[in-house]
Order: sequence, then structure tokens, then C-alpha cells
Amino acid sequence: MSMIVKQIWTANPYRNFNYLVVCSETGEALAIDPLDSTKCLQAAKDAGWEITQILNTHEHHDHIGGNQAVVDATGAKVLAHAKAGHAIPGMFRGLIAGDIINVGKTVELEALDTPGHTMCHICLRSHTDVPALFSGDTLFNAGAGNCHNGGNVTSLYKTFSQQLNLLPSNTLIYPGHDYIENNLLFTLNREPDNESAAELLQQVNGQDVNDAHVTTLQTERLINTFFRLDHTSVQEQLRVVFPELADQADGETVFAKLRELRNSW
Repeated sequence: MSMIVKQIWTANPYRNFNYLVVCSETGEALAIDPLDSTKCLQAAKDAGWEITQILNTHEHHDHIGGNQAVVDATGAKVLAHAKAGHAIPGMFRGLIAGDIINVGKTVELEALDTPGHTMCHICLRSHTDVPALFSGDTLFNAGAGNCHNGGNVTSLYKTFSQQLNLLPSNTLIYPGHDYIENNLLFTLNREPDNESAAELLQQVNGQDVNDAHVTTLQTERLINTFFRLDHTSVQEQLRVVFPELADQADGETVFAKLRELRNSW
């Protein structure tokens, strides 16, 4: 399948990424969380693409706030989690795990039901030779979403361990925000001997976010503490802060403690 991914840097205070996922044959496009409707519409116009669908990964305003302007300009249909209708105005199609979204003739995307950041969160996995994951606020480069506004850390742990970590290692990661530098600093705070994280931090320090570094799941397993729960150095560092932690702490406990520390990082 031939899929074009246009990552759009919003340059807003929340550091959002928006996406256009495009069928190279027809020019039809799916806009993912098009908060900056002006930039998304302009990018489509410049390339000669037609936005026909909008996918909201979840219901927070910094992901749905641009919907109406895009709908008004294009007539695009809004897709989101099947249980998010109460929070996302004008939703056309509710998605459950395994649902397929077709874009034009060549692009096929699969909905993953990925609760944790909120309980109505969708990630999209592309059915392409090199798979891509549009991960919203569930998985960030070198990090995990917070659970402050309607989320649940146990659910997020299960999403990471039972879904995301089982995806192919060459899966490209397209998150909803650019937090990579701060997340890598957190990894190095938790795991000072992580050479992969130190090397990537040097690489992305001061990067042009209009051409942002795209990681793979294989890289995330090396640099993202939330995938490295059983590593000795991660657990040893945690015991400095949480001395009650068991000698061989279970993954769920380690994940929750890491998320607790990241909340105030």
C-alpha cells in the first residue's frame, strides 16, 4: 500500500503534532487531531489533497479543537472512539478495536482501543509494509501519556504491555506532541547509564521540529523507560525514591511509580 504521512508542527504552547495520512493514488486524506485547522487545510491545499475524514485520538480540546473549521471547509466526517460521542461534537463514526478506516484506494488503518490517558483513546496502526502507529497521547517519543484528565494508570500499563509492546519492532511512532527532549532527560534521570537515550538526546537537541525525528518501536524499547520496567538500573533508581519497592517489583507497580515521578518532572 502507498501511504503518505504529513506531520504538521503546530508550534503552539502544547507542542502538538497534527497529521495528514494520504492515499498517494487518489489524494484523499485523513486528518488526525487537526487542532491547527489553518495549517492542516493549507498543507492539503498546497499538495492538492482532499481531507475527507478526521480522526480524533481522544476527546481533549487540544485534539478536537480544530474539527469544526476543517468540517466547515471540507465536509469531512469525524471518527473517534465509540464511547467518545458525548465529548466530541458531530461525531460521524464510532470506532471499536479492530475497526478498519480506509483512506482513498491504498491506505488501510486499524483502530486500537488504547485506554489510559483517557478511557476513550484510539491509536491507529497502518497496514503497510513498514507499519506506522499514530499514538495520540498514549505513547510519546521516550514517554507515556499522563492520566490526569479522565485517565487510569493501570489501564495505561495494560495498553503498553498487552498492545503496544507486541507491535512489530519496525513500527514508526507518530505521537500527538513533541516532548522528546524532556522525556529523554527523564529516562536519563531514571537510568543514567542509558547510552541510547544519551545519544538520541544529542541528536534531537535543538532539532527543527518541522522535520522532527521519527522513532521506531525498537528504538522506544531502548530509550523509553515505560518499556524498560524490568531493567535492573530502572528498579534500583526507583528504590532510592520508593524504598518499599520489592526486590523484583512487578511491571504494573514499576510503571505506576514511574508515571508518578514523571507527573512532577
